Amino acid sequence: MRFLVPLLLLAAACSPEELAETPAQCSAVTVGATIALPAGQVSRAVSFEPEERDGGEGAVAAFDIDVNEVTNAQFAAFVQATGYQTVAERVGADGRPLGAAVFDRESGQWRVDSGANWRHPSGAASSIEGRERHPVVAVAYEDAEAYARWAGRRLPTENEWEWAARGASPAPENIRAEAFDSEGRPRANTWQGFFPFRDDGDDGFAGLSPVGCFEANTNGLYDMIGNVWEWTSSPFEGAMVDDVTRGGQVQARVLKGGSNLCADNFCSRFRSGSRQPGDPGLGMSHIGFRTVGAP
Repeated sequence: MRFLVPLLLLAAACSPEELAETPAQCSAVTVGATIALPAGQVSRAVSFEPEERDGGEGAVAAFDIDVNEVTNAQFAAFVQATGYQTVAERVGADGRPLGAAVFDRESGQWRVDSGANWRHPSGAASSIEGRERHPVVAVAYEDAEAYARWAGRRLPTENEWEWAARGASPAPENIRAEAFDSEGRPRANTWQGFFPFRDDGDDGFAGLSPVGCFEANTNGLYDMIGNVWEWTSSPFEGAMVDDVTRGGQVQARVLKGGSNLCADNFCSRFRSGSRQPGDPGLGMSHIGFRTVGAP
């Protein structure tokens, strides 16, 4: 199987169609800014799922990190400068583009759509026009790595990502604390309603949101929880997937932060301590990334 069953089950939800209005606060973030973080010791301590017993523990050196998930506009600048072709756009053995994974709201199923890529994240008929500030999606792991190298940066490790999300504090014992405030108001772009049949969009969006539409965390970083899962450079131990671009099998990578498809009644992985295996050779409509560098 090309992509991981657990990841598909967690992701089964709506296609990324935002609600009509974009809140004014979405423009508050300075896209492309970074924040320097000191060295420290990260400790997750709390775990809700079996896979969360791994990772999230150890010393972290000083680094800086993007305040926002890499946007369509940022990725477009990279492609314009380099002519880079993403995995989804490359032609496979059948003569068709490899494509990316898209959830089909009509059928309630995921599909690998040969017409889906970062420019057309929901398939050939979709577009990122007017979505320059949305996080880029449908990017495979090597696409994210290529962007990071071009920018003179790299992808964060799992521990760096958690240090940026939470600092030295342990993961909250309240499973909803990082996605909702004490009165139940959304603090991140997640799924409200009965998953996967109804997304009420109580947070202002049914699907992806532009970066920076929700309050920053204590480190001044936006969308560390929700919106899109984020690639890290850490391997997900014990999870191997077929590499359709090169043949054989490759190590899955750790995804962090949950996405707009995470709901109370299903995955509840809208947490800094959550982690999932990602197929490095497959872009999906709810996976993006951010980069880190030297402070």
